[in-house]
Amino acid sequence: MESQGSRLHDDPDIKVMMAGSTLRKVKARTWKKQRHFRLLEDGLSIWYKSRWLGKGHSTFSVMDVEAVREGHHSEVLQSISDEFPADLCFTLVFHGRQGNLDLVAESPEESRAWIQGLRKLIRRAQTMDEKQRLNQWVQDWFQKADKNKDGKIDFKEVRKLLKMMNVEMNEEHAFHLFTMADRTQSGSLELEQFVLFYKMLTQRDEVWRVFQDYSGDGEILMLEELENFLTVEQQEGEGSAQHAKELIECHEPSEAAKRQGTMSLDGFQMYLCSPEGSIFKPDRLGLYQDMSQPLSHYFISSSHNTYLMEDQLRGLSSLEAYIQALKRGCRCVEVDCWDGSDGEPVVYHGHTLTSKILFKDIIATLKEYAFRTSDFPVILSLENHCSVEQQTLMARHLSKILGDTLLRNVLDGHATPQSLPSPQELKGKVLLKAKKIGAALDGTLTDDISDEEEMANGEAVKELHVENQHEKAKESKSNLSRELSDLVVYCKSVHFRGFKDSPLHGKCNEMSSFSESKAKRLAKEAGADFVRHNVQQLSRIYPSGLRTDSSNYNPQELWNVGCQIVALNFQTAGLEMDLNDGLFRQNAHCGYVLKPSFLRDNRTRFNPEKPQEQPGYKAMRLSIQVISGQQLPKVNQKEGSIVDPLVRVEVYGVAQDQAKEETSHINNNGFNPVWDETLNFVIHTPDLALIRFVVEDHDKTSKNDFIGQYTLPFRSIQPGYRHIHLLSKDGTAVPPASLFVHVSISQLT
Repeated sequence: MESQGSRLHDDPDIKVMMAGSTLRKVKARTWKKQRHFRLLEDGLSIWYKSRWLGKGHSTFSVMDVEAVREGHHSEVLQSISDEFPADLCFTLVFHGRQGNLDLVAESPEESRAWIQGLRKLIRRAQTMDEKQRLNQWVQDWFQKADKNKDGKIDFKEVRKLLKMMNVEMNEEHAFHLFTMADRTQSGSLELEQFVLFYKMLTQRDEVWRVFQDYSGDGEILMLEELENFLTVEQQEGEGSAQHAKELIECHEPSEAAKRQGTMSLDGFQMYLCSPEGSIFKPDRLGLYQDMSQPLSHYFISSSHNTYLMEDQLRGLSSLEAYIQALKRGCRCVEVDCWDGSDGEPVVYHGHTLTSKILFKDIIATLKEYAFRTSDFPVILSLENHCSVEQQTLMARHLSKILGDTLLRNVLDGHATPQSLPSPQELKGKVLLKAKKIGAALDGTLTDDISDEEEMANGEAVKELHVENQHEKAKESKSNLSRELSDLVVYCKSVHFRGFKDSPLHGKCNEMSSFSESKAKRLAKEAGADFVRHNVQQLSRIYPSGLRTDSSNYNPQELWNVGCQIVALNFQTAGLEMDLNDGLFRQNAHCGYVLKPSFLRDNRTRFNPEKPQEQPGYKAMRLSIQVISGQQLPKVNQKEGSIVDPLVRVEVYGVAQDQAKEETSHINNNGFNPVWDETLNFVIHTPDLALIRFVVEDHDKTSKNDFIGQYTLPFRSIQPGYRHIHLLSKDGTAVPPASLFVHVSISQLT
């Protein structure tokens, strides 16, 4: 290992982890099994097995772990808190949708060593640069191939390893490279020689050709040559001279080349693979937008039925679902509240078999996690089915647990809001979205949109024979608690009365909820009216009640008309969540994205069905040359199975912009496939377009298997030679898998 690694081996916590510990793995109050855990020599892999299962074992990478929570910080560990004290318990939280791992140590000291050791390893993994990550990846493969752990691998093991690495290679060529790397002629490779073999194996001819185009002598890029490349290909323009110097300083591995202000092929490839060589404009990754406009001027990352981890009929309700959504930048979460049998309000999907969690526990979780990913406001969308007594208790829980975090009063000092405040003004605040008592003195509210949503959710559960329509009819005339009503300031739920009514009588603090089908119909029939409505007021869209499998609808059509709170089932991976992640990847991933100017103007005439009628209309041409792929992950773990990859580029935006184009597939090569095919698109409304890159394993007889994807806003694309670092179905990174492309953007004349 490198010097950092040897320092790591001397750390007392790491020593405990490497020696190994017997920890209890806990899945439920009644499922607690002892497993032997230890950290492997690479300092990045955790290995564990049952003492009684013979050879069976499992491993996971520290890179897969997002955080370590100590104590009873999960529902499972809370359920055994009477049996095991908090100082023995900890939870490993994984990236993406992989379930947590709850563990109990045998002593507080052992628990502390694992918690602190894992945190150090996670920090180390997070601070690795691209080169270190690649070295680690190569080292991991070497260790997988070295079955007898003697620090060497022979050609037979190398052949097997190439299959595992997703490459079908001519055996003669592979043996030739193996012999070149085997400098001691021992018939086997040690780690250092294997790194050399890997380097020869991954020589990027396509990068070398680009390098040759700009290098005078074919060996190095002089400073002016690199500057020329940045200006001509990467379209950087001003500042490219200074940027060229910074790139050499940052990415050139040779100290001699650095001193001379030149860049080698190695340095050039490292730059292209770095975040600066990524397709996403670096200046759009940070907080770059104006955050001082009214809330209605932003798209807001929003979740539906946030409490669910699975489907909407029998799925698990969990606090973890709130934590995961908030960590992904979600800024509007939903709670469905029902009377609890012991007087405490509970949250679950009503009239179904989903499990129940306490309302007060959700609010405590919100208090702890609401502002870890983003400082900007969180909207708590309440679907209220509770009696007045339990509503009052809910109001008290909100006030007591959230304290000053809960917004209780209008910011400008008026009795009623005159305008919506901005995300900047509401930093660190939780806003309650719920029904509010109007003029009726008895507190009865009958025309409330939440009842519409409740009925929509009910459509799907009739077949469970737990539906009671008479009971629901009674519930639709809901009495409201004055205490709860008083906590609703800027997000008052009201029935949508039509686009003619809203400009005349709609108030800025009133918002309506629409089912996906109703919202899509309005967007198609009265797009321009919907756009104008959303300039002043917030709109929330929710999935159809028939989506019992927690599937999602495409959010793009609703963003096209300026709907801010387009709520999705965050627990369900797929295209729809890719689009949501893609839109909110910009602006520091803070959960708020400023809408284009034509969706914020009171006098706007923008209609997504007729984008050419928009003043200042300018269409763009997007040309993507898909050059090559690097280290694509296997999708079929069967021995000898290798992917046949193809790349599809998809455009989402206004109806006229929806388009898909794909390359041909490459047989038996997921390691370094080369396509060199160009896909062309016309973008009519660039400010709303999202571009999704998808890699699939071609199959003649069945549906293609998903390999990876990456989605980003059209306006965030960097032109030139770029790498696209692929993401899994869950939206998590799968290094070092990437695509190498050349992007060209021009105005359509």
